Amino acid sequence: MANETTAVAPLRQFNNFLANPRTQDYLSTVLAEKKASFVNNLTALVSNNAALQVCKPDTLMFASLKATALDLPLDQNLGFAYVLPYNDRKNNVTVAQFQMGYKGFVQLALRSGQFKTLNTTEVREGELIDEDFVTGELTFKKADKRESLPVVGYVAYFKLLNGFEKYLYMTVEEMKAHALRFSQTYKKGYGLWADKDSFDSMAKKTVLKLLISKYAPLSVEMRDAIKVDQAVLRGEDKTDYVDADEQSQPEVSEAAKAKAGEVQAQVEAMKARRNAKKEEPEDIPADGDTGEIFNQ
Repeated sequence: MANETTAVAPLRQFNNFLANPRTQDYLSTVLAEKKASFVNNLTALVSNNAALQVCKPDTLMFASLKATALDLPLDQNLGFAYVLPYNDRKNNVTVAQFQMGYKGFVQLALRSGQFKTLNTTEVREGELIDEDFVTGELTFKKADKRESLPVVGYVAYFKLLNGFEKYLYMTVEEMKAHALRFSQTYKKGYGLWADKDSFDSMAKKTVLKLLISKYAPLSVEMRDAIKVDQAVLRGEDKTDYVDADEQSQPEVSEAAKAKAGEVQAQVEAMKARRNAKKEEPEDIPADGDTGEIFNQ
């Protein structure tokens, strides 16, 4: 009986949150006539997934609202968008993470009406024939009995109506390096990147997302989707990238480190002079290479 109570409690907590008058008023304001269908869909989503039931209810609601705003169905079988549970060990709480599927990015790109062709696929051994490192053009040839060959990489491609086209190819090794850099869960051996069945879809989404975000014209919807992908939404404008590696910032060159050290030494020297002579504060120098001002 105790186990039954423990299992039901998280779902009851979610239902209580959803039935709260403040929540209902907020949903009425945001969704208007779409509120009823949203509540029904969200309730069904959470009721059928025990892992989601232990998530903070507000993160479930905001993640689902984002999918609704982007007009993407939250059906795992369709692959457009997902609401996934994430164990935020730093804050000792389980939260709901919004995640785009690669089909969702394709859908948003096609809605913009600027793409003539858009595709992403895995590349098997021997299928990459040539690469022009200047133009970025790639040449592929579909291998016979390709399903029996190992996957060596992933490619995304688009062509706009105005004729502009672009490829992006990443090897499996580059994809794993990307996952190691940007996902703490992958480093620890779990999560979607670590799952063999999910790695393929994550890789396709990544190569397409990187290509579109760098080279394609971005609609408002697309910019929003890129911003909130893999984020925990705690409000309309509050995003928290709980799975982002805190050490994933670009490496700083030794020259930049030395320059920063010099500037820091100058700052410390000025502090010492001010403390000793009680002079007026002097101008803080700026980095000569980047123009960044180093404040106290």
